[in-house]
Amino acid sequence: MTLQYFLSRGLIRSSDAAEVSWCHGVNSRSGLMEALSGSAHMMEADVLMRECDPKEPIMAHPPARDSDITLKEWLQEVKEQQKGIKLDFKSLEAVAPSLVLLEEVLAKTNLPVWINADVLAGPGGHVQPLDPQAFLSAVRDLPPQVVLSLGWTTGWTAGMDNPGYSWDMVRVMEGVCRALQHPVTFPVRAVLLARSAPQLRWLLQQSHRYTLTVWTGQMDTLTPQDLLPYRRGFDRSRVYYDLPPSLRTELNRGTQDGDV
Repeated sequence: MTLQYFLSRGLIRSSDAAEVSWCHGVNSRSGLMEALSGSAHMMEADVLMRECDPKEPIMAHPPARDSDITLKEWLQEVKEQQKGIKLDFKSLEAVAPSLVLLEEVLAKTNLPVWINADVLAGPGGHVQPLDPQAFLSAVRDLPPQVVLSLGWTTGWTAGMDNPGYSWDMVRVMEGVCRALQHPVTFPVRAVLLARSAPQLRWLLQQSHRYTLTVWTGQMDTLTPQDLLPYRRGFDRSRVYYDLPPSLRTELNRGTQDGDV
């Protein structure tokens, strides 16, 4: 549905998920205005509950606890520009009130909507994930076209022998997602792909509803050449690349030059 939305508007040329571009961490009013004026297709932001009155969902990433824009304001601005939406939840507290706002603001629209949370511990992950059953219970009544973005907590250290996504990790995730009716994308950290290709390929094979979203941390060491083998080895309609613009441009250039 996400690819079809952008294809139908002539914003991408083919059913290649790498053509979908992202603005990441759009958590301020000025950042949102800048992002909406650009060419990115998907707006990604983090949702927290404001700790002081009025207690309401706001756009902020920990350790921030306040923001100059609420979720309701953010959604209204994105809706007007017909951009795709990805909301990243760091706590269960913000989920229920956010979904009420989402339903109100986006009624009768077909914008791509992704709801993200890390629900399992992953390679090198030290942050406590959200409880998967509690999170899925909260989002189960969302419209069937909404994409659930369900990930693992991760860690990575330069110069170290960092583990990838293990067979146990992907099998537990598949067990969590097997009975869901929504499409599911699995956010996977780009620097861990080389250690995890067989596991992630198996995960995609378990359901036509599954996709991957490749992302990278600010301090991760990565080149476009590191990703080109996965452009060759996976169905291009099923792998999104939430990458910095320079890295994404180089990845697409490498593809066009016949490296895959």
